[in-house]
Amino acid sequence: MPATRETIAAIATAPGAGGVGIVRLSGEQSRVIAESICARSLVPRHAHHVRFRDEHGATLDDGIALYFAAPASYTGEDVVELQAHGSPALLQELVARCCALGARRARPGEFSERAFLEGRLDLAQAEAVADLIAAGDARAARAARRALDGEFSRRVEALADELLAIRVHVEAAIDFADEPLETLGGSGLRTRLAGVRSQLDQLLAAAERGRRLRDGVHAVIVGPPNAGKSSLLNALAGSDRAIVTDIAGTTRDLLHEVVRIDGVELTLVDTAGLRAGGDAIEREGMRRARSELQRADLAIVVLDARELATGRAAVAAAIADVPQRLWLHNKADLLDRSGAAGDAGDDTSEPTLRVSALTGAGLDVLHRRLRQLAQGEHADGAEGAFTARQRHVDALDRARSELADAAGHLQHEMLDLAAEALRGGHDALGEITGRVRADDLLGHIFSSFCIGK
Repeated sequence: MPATRETIAAIATAPGAGGVGIVRLSGEQSRVIAESICARSLVPRHAHHVRFRDEHGATLDDGIALYFAAPASYTGEDVVELQAHGSPALLQELVARCCALGARRARPGEFSERAFLEGRLDLAQAEAVADLIAAGDARAARAARRALDGEFSRRVEALADELLAIRVHVEAAIDFADEPLETLGGSGLRTRLAGVRSQLDQLLAAAERGRRLRDGVHAVIVGPPNAGKSSLLNALAGSDRAIVTDIAGTTRDLLHEVVRIDGVELTLVDTAGLRAGGDAIEREGMRRARSELQRADLAIVVLDARELATGRAAVAAAIADVPQRLWLHNKADLLDRSGAAGDAGDDTSEPTLRVSALTGAGLDVLHRRLRQLAQGEHADGAEGAFTARQRHVDALDRARSELADAAGHLQHEMLDLAAEALRGGHDALGEITGRVRADDLLGHIFSSFCIGK
């Protein structure tokens, strides 16, 4: 990046009218532009009550001007915030005035991108800024704040530092190829790598919980026809979102509904019932259901409590690769009091609940179980939880795979291959914080930000 960049300007507050609206400037000309608009000099870190003026000296509005001198600012450059009344038309006029004086309109996420490029934030922290803005509840906001404070980054960097030390050891051992690895500290090296792999597994699990906290859980409701899948969706959504009839095969297409259960966001997808046969439209619905299951975090398997064995056979192949499964024995209100009819064919050791989407029986227990599955078994005590993104999880998973390869190569004293695998793992960790990055990755990340950030 060039040593000096164009000065940028953008509205930094949410769209719509409000009591206060902020126009933000960043770049070498920020102070000059702002002083021209305010018709006075600005002192760093002082709140100045000013009148914002147009090119003819007429007053646009009165408000507060704040100047943050580089490098002690959000972006690491000179930054000015012009705080005016929150009229969208007025704020657009202020931005236009800034541009007339030499600034240009900022791209989405460009302020945070500059903060990253100036070393004020690493890449994971910069993404946490957007996560904090988009947080849908207090728990997600606290987790994003921890990520912004560097909780996730510190754990990644600690692993990267340890891995770098192991790489140095292996690279040094390559220079002594005639010596057995054991005489060069091979046993301690393997133990050290095993420790890193264990820590990486823990971090990957935490990052997956953080991804779910940020993105919500993609839960697909699946089962044979007429098991009550659409009734369950309506019960969880609290409205009649899906058509419900006694006719098998009523649901032909996917129906998405985002719901919050005890503060946890889930994207529920109702699907066509899975069975052999069906007409062309129903077969296409089943194909879409199976495709949706390939990217599901959770399969909510709904079976008629009176026909468990038949229902399991219909869905077994489709749900085989879904990471988590929750089995629901629906229509429990139709069972006799002993429940004997509902136990036939119940041979799974996975989480199973008996519910009635019609009467609401068991739904409170289902809510709690969905919350546990969404947050992870230890989420309630995870005070250090942080938000993460799918790319973070993917990078950690690649690092885990590379380190597994490295451990195998070390076991057979194939040092060149071990060194290459360790480098791959180290690079994967570096992608998370931005130590290893591609320009197209940065463009993709920051384009998802709001313009004023």
